[in-house]
Amino acid sequence: MNESQESELAVQYEDVERARERLDDESVVKRTPIERSTSLGEVVDADVYLKMEHLQWTGSFKTRGAYNKISQAVADGADEFVAASAGNHAQGVALAATECGADSTIVMPKHAPQAKIDATRSYGATVELVGRDFQEAMEYAQSYAADHDVEFVHAYDDPAIVAGQGTLGIEMHEDLPEVDTVIVPIGGGGLISGISTALDHLSPETRVVGVQATGAQTVHESLDKGVPVTLDTVDTIADGIATGGISELTLDLIEAHVDEVVTVTDSQIASAILLLLERAKQVVEGAAAASVAALLSDDLDVGGETVMPLLCGGNLDMTMLQTVLIHALTGRGQILRLRVKINDMPGKMTELSGIIADHGANIQTVRHDRAVEELNVGEAYLVFQIETSGIEHAAAIIDSIEAEGYDVEDVNRE
Repeated sequence: MNESQESELAVQYEDVERARERLDDESVVKRTPIERSTSLGEVVDADVYLKMEHLQWTGSFKTRGAYNKISQAVADGADEFVAASAGNHAQGVALAATECGADSTIVMPKHAPQAKIDATRSYGATVELVGRDFQEAMEYAQSYAADHDVEFVHAYDDPAIVAGQGTLGIEMHEDLPEVDTVIVPIGGGGLISGISTALDHLSPETRVVGVQATGAQTVHESLDKGVPVTLDTVDTIADGIATGGISELTLDLIEAHVDEVVTVTDSQIASAILLLLERAKQVVEGAAAASVAALLSDDLDVGGETVMPLLCGGNLDMTMLQTVLIHALTGRGQILRLRVKINDMPGKMTELSGIIADHGANIQTVRHDRAVEELNVGEAYLVFQIETSGIEHAAAIIDSIEAEGYDVEDVNRE
């Protein structure tokens, strides 16, 4: 892209600089730290530094863009705002509006995590739950803005929002000027658009990599077609990047400034959440963990580099955390489900339980299945859920049960 084409982009580095001046208030947006992760670095043979934006006041980066937008609008006379959000943008808008002395109404999907609903209300917003997903919430919020003549605050399709998010790019550069690669989650694209605008100006040699969840990926197809692509439905545990579409504004900026985009599965995201809990002692949501999932994936080579994955949000619903942990532990073999065929007579459960106990494993649950068509009269299945230390431990348990003459199925692997 030549200079004249770049000058036509809706957001310039100067816009990001001005946003940073507006955000020079630690009570609204604080400078979040970076932390070196030697454990992640050993896995990928790189020098890894985590940008800890999940430690922001609202638990995510969203206040940056919201405050940049709302503070300017209030200065121009606006006093009421409406937004649609799955959670993080909601809290950012709520806090920014309250700090600026304005009212806010936030429209969230009906399935939005309760923790994010409660947090949004705590920052002073009125919350309305509408629609099955982000798109339906968005449609309602835009209609509400038109009907009530109030200012609509888009989550990503707004130059002021993008410029505000771009202040993170300045921080990331100042934190680690020698960084070779930064990894940024992509939902609607506002975050990566702002960060890449800043980094392309401050450090053009730094590689900017975007990451999307496979169940909500739109960037590759949008770049191929040259127009924003919107999904009818999205399917990912990473609700913070489950927008299902980008905008023309963010598409242009991604095309101009982003070097590469990769995708990760929900299983990879779940594993990254668990890894960050264990190794970095950080609780992050799926959108944030996506950057670490990309770091660990085969699609991204960072060997020998200095790398900064962005942990963009920490608002992880505890119900989702439970679901993620069970999934990730099952994938590691630390939760093992076995179905063992037995002759249905007294003592079999005791015998099998003893074999499992001999391996130092804990039985969480066990049940009899007798009403199964494939079983002969007098046969049954015992289905165990067992805690193990990992795949090798699980394999040893299975081998011991088989050695006693039982037919065993690892239900996890079906």
